[in-house]
Amino acid sequence: MIARIDHISIAVKNYEKARFFFQDILGAVPGAGVDNHDKKFFWQIFSLGDLSRFELIYPTGPGGLLEKFLENNKEGGFHHLTLQTTDIQKAQQTLEDHNIPHFGYYEYQNVWKEIFIHPKNAFGVLIQIAQFNPDDWLNASVIFSKREKWSVEKTKTGCKLSFAHPGGGKVAFEITPGDTKKLIRELEQCC
Repeated sequence: MIARIDHISIAVKNYEKARFFFQDILGAVPGAGVDNHDKKFFWQIFSLGDLSRFELIYPTGPGGLLEKFLENNKEGGFHHLTLQTTDIQKAQQTLEDHNIPHFGYYEYQNVWKEIFIHPKNAFGVLIQIAQFNPDDWLNASVIFSKREKWSVEKTKTGCKLSFAHPGGGKVAFEITPGDTKKLIRELEQCC
């Protein structure tokens, strides 16, 4: 039912201060961000390293989605965990088959479908289950184009191999010249 953990969401009162900390100090790369006018909050995805992602959410007006949370958590903090599914209807059915209540079904322009499990039904954690393509929400600098699946780059100590990750983005690692030759031999044996 669940393909992977996509990101954690952090609610903050001061977006610019949080953005500066995560982006300018820790090196996070900003991705998609959307202002949800109906629920009076803004969210933005950030990537760290190869595969790690988090989301900053903050209120944009009084009476919004985050008001009660931030009243109870003066400094902000962990808000929810987002799990990716390949089939939101199957996820809903699995929860219902096990008598686990869910709420908040929402579709966004046919690129995002979501439901939530309340913390009282998930060991104190608000869980968002969503169906989407992760690359749609990431900065172009951390993903491959639709045609590419890998890249090879020469480094001072060998090669850097990067591969498209099924969870979005790319994963990269360096290998020595000896490992490069071994990899070529093994690939030739497969073909």
